[in-house]
Amino acid sequence: MVLALTVGSGAGLGAIAFRRLIETFTRALSGHADYAAAGHAANRHVPWLGHWFVLLAPVVAGLAYGPLVQRFAREARGHGVPEVMYAVARRGGRIPPQVAVVKALASALCIGGGGSVGREGPIVQIGSALGSALGSAVRVAEERMRVLVACGAAGGIAATFNAPLAGVFFAMELILRDFTAESFGMVVLSSVTASVIGRAAFGDHPFLHPPAFTVTHLSEYLLFALLGLLAGGVGVAFTRVLYLVEDICDWAWRGPQWARPAAGGLLLGVLLLLLPQMYGVGYPVLEQAVAGRYAIGFLILLVVAKMTATSLTIGIGGSGGVFAPSLFIGAAFGAAYGTAAHHMLPGTTGPVGAYGLIGMGAVFAGAARAPITAVIIMFELTGEYSIILPLMTAIVLATLVSRALSTDTVYTLKLRRRGVDLDRQPPVDILAGVTVA
Repeated sequence: MVLALTVGSGAGLGAIAFRRLIETFTRALSGHADYAAAGHAANRHVPWLGHWFVLLAPVVAGLAYGPLVQRFAREARGHGVPEVMYAVARRGGRIPPQVAVVKALASALCIGGGGSVGREGPIVQIGSALGSALGSAVRVAEERMRVLVACGAAGGIAATFNAPLAGVFFAMELILRDFTAESFGMVVLSSVTASVIGRAAFGDHPFLHPPAFTVTHLSEYLLFALLGLLAGGVGVAFTRVLYLVEDICDWAWRGPQWARPAAGGLLLGVLLLLLPQMYGVGYPVLEQAVAGRYAIGFLILLVVAKMTATSLTIGIGGSGGVFAPSLFIGAAFGAAYGTAAHHMLPGTTGPVGAYGLIGMGAVFAGAARAPITAVIIMFELTGEYSIILPLMTAIVLATLVSRALSTDTVYTLKLRRRGVDLDRQPPVDILAGVTVA
């Protein structure tokens, strides 16, 4: 219990420091608190460049974090969660302690320089590395080491999103992949501790503020069901595009790996020049989509552009999560679907924002195939219980579609491509420890 509380405290403080790092690098490299909401504005630090500075921001960031990752912690490259899953399943929860520092700096630089990725993957890896370091320091058994790693992951999610329940189920469903009473209790303690620390720093309020929503016609559940089916396919498509672009980048790049983020950053800069809404995590754009302030055509453009921008950021060697991009894609897709449904059935459909929120949970469920986490986190992000029934309907159907279309998730596919199957136990050496006189 003491170790779980300590890990939760560390994860909460780590989440605060990480968010402050992102804000610092975003202001330094873009001149704005969040450039995704600034349009084609100029960087106040280099006003003479106008909006063309976005061509250089990813390059400068890549020059900083590329050598850092290559030299000190190559595990920090990519979206982070698969590395934690592998550490828990195959390495007894052991994660090199320098990963926490390198991941924080690399991801903050990547996001601050325009990388279109999320902060949840990094904070999961940071919190998990803290849990592993503490477990190694006190020399706990492997079984308890795994639980401490899950405690760190749960604490990171809880503090970052003010979502203690979602942190618990994310850790249990995706990291430990096993529910036992003892581990559940320790993960809950860590998540609650981190959430209390996060609320002290960021406030106690929902992440999103959805419109008032009620289901006026039972027939609307058919629309929610169809949205779930389509969103499950979108989640699978996001996974496949992500690794297709990564393969293309691997094939195209022939230079040193430390220079890859900077060279590829120029391509990312071109995309940001055309569509600055892709800069960084993009939560202001997500909120505008949920509010129903975009036309259908632009919403579809956002879906395609976010898939491309996130995939390119990861493909060039960037560091950041894919959870937030999946929410962004789901919000834009759900809002487009809701707008179309409202035009065709104006007397039956509810507000567009409700479809955007349901799309967020369903696309994440289609990509990660974690239905419990998807339901809980959408409830905590919005604080709105009225959408829970249509949300559950869409998420379950999206999960079924994902399972029918793909054997892997956005997290496990990265490991399978390395020859690691988490569903199979590693071979046991029956002669290990045997000596012959």
